[in-house]
Amino acid sequence: MKLCRSICILAVVLALAATSYAQAANATALRVQEQKLASKLMAREMPYRVLLPDGYDAAKSERYPVIYLLHGLYGHYTNWTDKTKIAEYAAEYRFIIVTPEGADGWYVDSPLASHENYESYIVKELIPEIDAKFRTKADPEHRVIAGLSMGGYGALKFGLKYPETFSLVGSFSGAFGTSEFTEKTAGEIGKKVDSVYGPVGSETRRANDVYLLVGAVKDVKALPFVYLSIGTEDFLFDSNRSLDALLIKQKVPHEYREHPGGHEWGFWDDQVREFLAVSERHLAAQKK
Repeated sequence: MKLCRSICILAVVLALAATSYAQAANATALRVQEQKLASKLMAREMPYRVLLPDGYDAAKSERYPVIYLLHGLYGHYTNWTDKTKIAEYAAEYRFIIVTPEGADGWYVDSPLASHENYESYIVKELIPEIDAKFRTKADPEHRVIAGLSMGGYGALKFGLKYPETFSLVGSFSGAFGTSEFTEKTAGEIGKKVDSVYGPVGSETRRANDVYLLVGAVKDVKALPFVYLSIGTEDFLFDSNRSLDALLIKQKVPHEYREHPGGHEWGFWDDQVREFLAVSERHLAAQKK
């Protein structure tokens, strides 16, 4: 009887502890804000989410670095805040975090679809909007971009094509072989790529091929620092290793990590938490 009573008491204590922990976690999580931008380049309203640092409203004179997080194929701008604990992790830092909508557009300007200009939208409209609307440190030294899968590819591509805009780029499970994907070679994913880039050998494919962009680098000092991570069970493992080898060959400053995991949210949740710490160290190092 005493044993049963002890077990019941222990169960109640554990339940209360779990509830308290959950309430504490929710209390420290940043508020997710829904925003929209009336885009001329996209000819429609483009949604995005913003996480503002704790105390943002009270600290009227303080300005903050910005991290843009790009979602993957078949995803949306809501993914990072809905499927990871980014709102909790970010509460420890002093970043503004923005999650743009990229649909299945591979973060390029498509020559095949009217007003599907995701690359220009982010660079020419969204970034200026964020710098005007929020108290950002509006310089490349305090601007970071990262993403998962399609978004990892997009983040690296932005860093290579617009090195004057970012100081750090991050890719988690980056889909780097995109320019070679076709419906015949990659099924449904390849079909999506065909509809955005056009046929193999097209100018759009060449201009957005990260291997070609890395290979053409002339001044590595002008590039943002690159962070790459990939799960050892990810089907994109080989292409990420190949890109790491090319970055080494071109002497591009970067950090490459391999961790257990597949192409899955558990891996990306862990990586976005780690990337916040990487970003903090990177920005701190620039001040020295």
